[in-house]
Amino acid sequence: MQLKLDPVPPLLANSRQNGCVEDLLYNGSKFQGFIMDEKVERSKPYDMEIIFQHIHWRDYFICGYLNLNTVNMRFSTLTSFFDGEFICEKYPFLTKKWGATEETDREYWGKFRGFENYRSTFNSSEFDYKALAESDYVFMRLKEHCILSDNGIVRDINGGPIPGFYYICLTKSTGILEGCFYRTPWEKYEWFELNHVPPTTEGI
Repeated sequence: MQLKLDPVPPLLANSRQNGCVEDLLYNGSKFQGFIMDEKVERSKPYDMEIIFQHIHWRDYFICGYLNLNTVNMRFSTLTSFFDGEFICEKYPFLTKKWGATEETDREYWGKFRGFENYRSTFNSSEFDYKALAESDYVFMRLKEHCILSDNGIVRDINGGPIPGFYYICLTKSTGILEGCFYRTPWEKYEWFELNHVPPTTEGI
């Protein structure tokens, strides 16, 4: 009997996959940086850390953890679990969920310099996503689903579902990951800029 094997088996955390966006996106890759807000009080070397625990290129799927070191509530540090999608033909620029409209997408994607060339065509059914894949930019959407705590998993600090989602743009040539958080049309967006953290090589 011939066994049917998965042509793209899942990789372990901290492993690499050849040809993955110039070695920036792989299972276990980390990005650290700061929230662009002068009101944030900083006591640690970074405000935010995103860990891409698993990247499945075949399904354009990503998931991982987001660590925040600046939380103006009863928590000094928060860790949340997210999943998300790479912008592609399967998951186009138009979000069509989580309360985002076409105008929301135009406004928030438009905050990224890498989106400038796509501003007039991003909502077209004939958009060239193959050309996008060969560009210097990788666009994503990330959605938090639960907050992790020492006492277990909670849905939200205030007891409700976690609102909003993140618009993300990674520049391949610099390793800089930029993002902004969308919650509602009338709330000010939160902008952050993170840098890729090279993996450490442990001795044998």
